[in-house]
Amino acid sequence: MSSVDETHDPKRKSWVASAEGHPDFPIQNLPFGIFSPPKGGPRGGVVIGGAIFDLRAGAEAGLFSGAAQSAAAAAAGTALNPLMALGKEPRIALRKRLSELLMADGAARKEVEGRAGLLHNAADCAVHLPAAVGNFTDFFAGIHHANNASRLFGLSLAPNYKHVPIAYHGRASSVRPSGTAVRRPNGQRLMKIDGPPSLGPCQALDYEFEFGAWIGTGNELGNPVRISGAADHIFGYCLLNDWSARDVQAWEMIPLGPFLSKNFSTTVSPWIVTPEALAPFRVEQSPRPEGDPRPLPYVWDNNDQRLGALDVELEASLLTHGLQVKGKPAHLLSVTNTKDLYWTFAQMVAHHTSSGCNLLPGDLFGSGTISGPTREGCGSLLELTENGAKPIHLASGETRTYLEDGDEIIFRGVCRRAGYVSIGFGECRGMVLPSLDPVDN
Repeated sequence: MSSVDETHDPKRKSWVASAEGHPDFPIQNLPFGIFSPPKGGPRGGVVIGGAIFDLRAGAEAGLFSGAAQSAAAAAAGTALNPLMALGKEPRIALRKRLSELLMADGAARKEVEGRAGLLHNAADCAVHLPAAVGNFTDFFAGIHHANNASRLFGLSLAPNYKHVPIAYHGRASSVRPSGTAVRRPNGQRLMKIDGPPSLGPCQALDYEFEFGAWIGTGNELGNPVRISGAADHIFGYCLLNDWSARDVQAWEMIPLGPFLSKNFSTTVSPWIVTPEALAPFRVEQSPRPEGDPRPLPYVWDNNDQRLGALDVELEASLLTHGLQVKGKPAHLLSVTNTKDLYWTFAQMVAHHTSSGCNLLPGDLFGSGTISGPTREGCGSLLELTENGAKPIHLASGETRTYLEDGDEIIFRGVCRRAGYVSIGFGECRGMVLPSLDPVDN
């Protein structure tokens, strides 16, 4: 696992003025992504404050050498998959060199400050999906959500839940970056119990607050990843909204699980926060309640239990047309934390590959909905409204049980720890658009 080093020093400042005090992207963060400057096509970049460092321009200017140069060159294209494939050492070298170039009192400052084409105003740039997603696997690692959902549907927690990280294979082609609108899906649903199904727009559109992990180096088909080294296969993390059509899901779920209720859109925050940036915010995995089974050895590692979890505070908010018209802020829906996950991401990697399944650079994992132990920490409207039975009342006078057209969901995540500079993930947001009729009239 990554360790704390000089790049995390709270005294380190950047000559990029907007980085000082930035809630998400101080010099201690330096996440990777793909962006387009006002003039030019997509390429790799690193966001700092309100600016983006152009990795293609930096590589062409000879600002890097050795492993850092290899990493910068790999990130110069339209997707980060080549950088992800290099493994952690080149990524670490590039991050350290960028920190040197951008620090206020560093000797390397003179190499970059004022040089044209290196820094772009983030507000003037377009952001893109950071990698070509070959495969998307959505886990179910939030135990409070699992318990809540089971209760609401009159079920018991599945007997395998505490033995194995449960997941399903999602749809990679519909993963989109923050800011992309989400079209309300159509699907079959039951309008009344024991009645026939009908096709129409989803009437119970929901969000699910998840944490995403991007895979870096993969593994050969047939060769499992050992739990002791599983964390090294993760390139970085993001926020993830697994949009869900609850009425469609209820009808189609049995016997094979989610299909159209989940495949219409998944939204991710566009900047990938690296394991290195998150080193100060690693914590012990929450102890399992007394009586819970100890997992099998292939998904159990003492070091992973000691420092394999992350302390990321997550906030979900709702912005409606009514709130905007009345000049009201977005309504805070819930606050939860990644510490509430029942399984670590290393355990997810180890289990995913235990069958011999091969992971690829750019594969995406979703944690599953992260809910806390109280109602204030529920990570979905399904839980917050008790499946529509308890509407949410907004300052605009509006109420919500599920999402309406024009509603916008906004996720934020922040890491805080005494003695260190706080870092964040930027926004993960999406607005709901009306459905389109699938029937050929």
